Amino acid sequence: MSNKIFILFFSMFTALSVLSGSETLQKDKNKDKSAKTSESTTKEKAVSSAKIDSLKIKLKNVKSELDSLILSDANLKFKPLKKNAHASYYHDRFNGRRTASGKRFDNNGFTAAHKKLPFGTIVKVTNEANGKFVIVEITDRGPFSKAREIDLSRRAFMDIASNKNSGVVIVKIEEVIQPK
Repeated sequence: MSNKIFILFFSMFTALSVLSGSETLQKDKNKDKSAKTSESTTKEKAVSSAKIDSLKIKLKNVKSELDSLILSDANLKFKPLKKNAHASYYHDRFNGRRTASGKRFDNNGFTAAHKKLPFGTIVKVTNEANGKFVIVEITDRGPFSKAREIDLSRRAFMDIASNKNSGVVIVKIEEVIQPK
Protein backbone atom coordinates (compact mmCIF):
# COMPACT_ATOMS: atom_id res chain seq x y z
CA MET A 1 0.00 0.00 0.00
CA SER A 2 2.82 2.43 0.84
CA ASN A 3 4.30 1.98 -2.66
CA LYS A 4 0.98 2.94 -4.25
CA ILE A 5 0.67 6.00 -2.01
CA PHE A 6 4.25 7.01 -2.85
CA ILE A 7 3.51 6.70 -6.58
CA LEU A 8 0.37 8.80 -6.24
CA PHE A 9 2.17 11.51 -4.27
CA PHE A 10 5.01 11.46 -6.81
CA SER A 11 2.54 11.87 -9.67
CA MET A 12 0.86 14.76 -7.82
CA PHE A 13 4.25 16.42 -7.32
CA THR A 14 5.15 15.93 -10.98
CA ALA A 15 1.86 17.40 -12.12
CA LEU A 16 2.33 20.40 -9.83
CA SER A 17 5.83 21.03 -11.13
CA VAL A 18 4.59 20.78 -14.74
CA LEU A 19 1.78 23.17 -13.86
CA SER A 20 4.17 25.75 -12.39
CA GLY A 21 6.51 25.28 -15.35
CA SER A 22 3.73 25.96 -17.84
CA GLU A 23 2.84 29.16 -15.99
CA THR A 24 6.49 30.27 -16.22
CA LEU A 25 6.49 29.52 -19.95
CA GLN A 26 3.30 31.52 -20.30
CA LYS A 27 4.97 34.52 -18.59
CA ASP A 28 7.98 34.20 -20.92
CA LYS A 29 5.68 34.11 -23.93
CA ASN A 30 3.92 37.25 -22.69
CA LYS A 31 7.23 39.16 -22.93
CA ASP A 32 7.70 38.17 -26.58
CA LYS A 33 4.10 38.93 -27.59
CA SER A 34 4.67 42.56 -28.49
CA ALA A 35 5.69 41.56 -32.04
CA LYS A 36 2.80 39.10 -32.60
CA THR A 37 -0.74 39.88 -33.69
CA SER A 38 -3.64 39.85 -31.28
CA GLU A 39 -5.20 36.76 -32.91
CA SER A 40 -2.19 34.55 -32.29
CA THR A 41 -1.93 35.84 -28.74
CA THR A 42 -5.53 34.92 -28.02
CA LYS A 43 -4.98 31.42 -29.43
CA GLU A 44 -1.84 30.91 -27.32
CA LYS A 45 -3.65 32.02 -24.18
CA ALA A 46 -6.49 29.62 -24.90
CA VAL A 47 -4.11 26.71 -25.49
CA SER A 48 -2.02 27.39 -22.38
CA SER A 49 -5.07 27.86 -20.16
CA ALA A 50 -6.54 24.62 -21.54
CA LYS A 51 -3.31 22.81 -20.59
CA ILE A 52 -3.41 24.27 -17.09
CA ASP A 53 -7.08 23.33 -16.68
CA SER A 54 -6.40 19.75 -17.79
CA LEU A 55 -3.54 19.49 -15.28
CA LYS A 56 -5.82 20.73 -12.50
CA ILE A 57 -8.39 18.09 -13.43
CA LYS A 58 -5.67 15.42 -13.37
CA LEU A 59 -4.61 16.57 -9.88
CA LYS A 60 -8.20 16.27 -8.63
CA ASN A 61 -8.39 12.77 -10.10
CA VAL A 62 -5.14 11.78 -8.38
CA LYS A 63 -6.47 13.12 -5.05
CA SER A 64 -9.73 11.19 -5.34
CA GLU A 65 -7.80 8.08 -6.41
CA LEU A 66 -5.56 8.46 -3.36
CA ASP A 67 -8.59 8.77 -1.06
CA SER A 68 -10.18 5.65 -2.50
CA LEU A 69 -6.84 3.78 -2.38
CA ILE A 70 -6.38 4.55 1.30
CA LEU A 71 -9.88 3.33 2.10
CA SER A 72 -9.97 0.25 -0.13
CA ASP A 73 -6.44 -1.12 0.35
CA ALA A 74 -6.35 -0.71 4.10
CA ASN A 75 -9.61 -2.67 4.58
CA LEU A 76 -10.70 -0.10 7.09
CA LYS A 77 -13.81 -0.55 9.17
CA PHE A 78 -15.93 2.22 10.59
CA LYS A 79 -17.60 2.40 13.98
CA PRO A 80 -20.61 4.78 13.90
CA LEU A 81 -20.40 7.46 16.58
CA LYS A 82 -23.03 10.06 15.77
CA LYS A 83 -25.56 10.91 13.06
CA ASN A 84 -27.09 14.33 12.44
CA ALA A 85 -24.16 16.04 14.15
CA HIS A 86 -23.38 19.69 13.50
CA ALA A 87 -19.87 20.39 12.20
CA SER A 88 -18.23 23.79 11.88
CA TYR A 89 -14.70 24.94 11.09
CA TYR A 90 -11.89 26.84 12.80
CA HIS A 91 -11.39 30.54 12.27
CA ASP A 92 -8.16 31.59 10.55
CA ARG A 93 -6.90 33.30 13.71
CA PHE A 94 -6.19 29.87 15.26
CA ASN A 95 -3.77 28.94 12.46
CA GLY A 96 -0.31 28.22 13.90
CA ARG A 97 -1.46 28.07 17.53
CA ARG A 98 -0.91 25.02 19.69
CA THR A 99 -3.83 22.64 20.11
CA ALA A 100 -4.76 20.83 23.31
CA SER A 101 -2.73 17.81 22.15
CA GLY A 102 0.38 19.99 21.77
CA LYS A 103 0.49 19.96 17.96
CA ARG A 104 0.44 23.16 15.94
CA PHE A 105 -2.89 23.78 14.24
CA ASP A 106 -2.84 24.03 10.44
CA ASN A 107 -6.04 25.16 8.73
CA ASN A 108 -4.84 23.45 5.52
CA GLY A 109 -4.49 20.06 7.21
CA PHE A 110 -7.07 17.40 7.93
CA THR A 111 -7.57 17.76 11.66
CA ALA A 112 -10.53 18.25 13.98
CA ALA A 113 -11.56 19.08 17.53
CA HIS A 114 -13.94 16.87 19.49
CA LYS A 115 -15.16 17.12 23.07
CA LYS A 116 -14.52 13.53 24.23
CA LEU A 117 -12.65 11.44 21.63
CA PRO A 118 -9.00 10.71 22.50
CA PHE A 119 -6.25 12.63 20.70
CA GLY A 120 -4.97 10.79 17.64
CA THR A 121 -8.31 9.16 16.89
CA ILE A 122 -8.93 8.97 13.15
CA VAL A 123 -12.49 9.88 12.21
CA LYS A 124 -14.47 9.79 8.97
CA VAL A 125 -16.81 12.79 8.70
CA THR A 126 -19.49 12.51 6.01
CA ASN A 127 -21.74 15.35 4.84
CA GLU A 128 -25.22 13.81 4.93
CA ALA A 129 -26.56 16.19 2.27
CA ASN A 130 -24.12 15.32 -0.54
CA GLY A 131 -22.27 12.19 0.60
CA LYS A 132 -18.79 13.79 0.51
CA PHE A 133 -16.46 12.74 3.31
CA VAL A 134 -13.05 13.49 4.80
CA ILE A 135 -10.85 11.54 7.14
CA VAL A 136 -9.41 13.67 9.94
CA GLU A 137 -7.37 13.24 13.09
CA ILE A 138 -8.60 14.53 16.45
CA THR A 139 -5.93 16.95 17.73
CA ASP A 140 -7.89 19.42 19.85
CA ARG A 141 -10.75 19.86 22.30
CA GLY A 142 -13.96 21.64 21.40
CA PRO A 143 -16.21 22.96 20.03
CA PHE A 144 -17.35 24.88 23.05
CA SER A 145 -20.92 25.18 21.90
CA LYS A 146 -23.60 22.70 22.92
CA ALA A 147 -25.13 22.79 19.45
CA ARG A 148 -22.02 21.54 17.65
CA GLU A 149 -20.31 18.17 17.85
CA ILE A 150 -17.06 18.63 15.89
CA ASP A 151 -14.85 21.45 14.60
CA LEU A 152 -13.00 20.71 11.37
CA SER A 153 -10.02 22.46 9.85
CA ARG A 154 -11.05 24.87 7.10
CA ARG A 155 -9.71 22.62 4.33
CA ALA A 156 -11.56 19.55 5.59
CA PHE A 157 -14.78 21.55 5.97
CA MET A 158 -14.56 23.04 2.48
CA ASP A 159 -13.91 19.60 0.97
CA ILE A 160 -17.26 18.30 2.22
CA ALA A 161 -19.39 21.47 2.18
CA SER A 162 -21.87 21.86 -0.67
CA ASN A 163 -22.42 25.54 0.16
CA LYS A 164 -19.01 27.15 0.68
CA ASN A 165 -20.63 30.15 2.41
CA SER A 166 -22.21 28.10 5.17
CA GLY A 167 -20.58 27.80 8.56
CA VAL A 168 -22.25 24.61 9.74
CA VAL A 169 -22.92 21.29 8.03
CA ILE A 170 -24.95 18.29 9.19
CA VAL A 171 -22.59 15.30 9.25
CA LYS A 172 -22.27 11.66 10.23
CA ILE A 173 -19.22 10.85 12.37
CA GLU A 174 -17.58 7.42 12.25
CA GLU A 175 -14.42 6.23 13.98
CA VAL A 176 -11.91 4.54 11.67
CA ILE A 177 -10.88 1.13 13.01
CA GLN A 178 -7.55 0.13 11.51
CA PRO A 179 -6.78 -3.57 11.00
CA LYS A 180 -4.24 -5.15 13.34
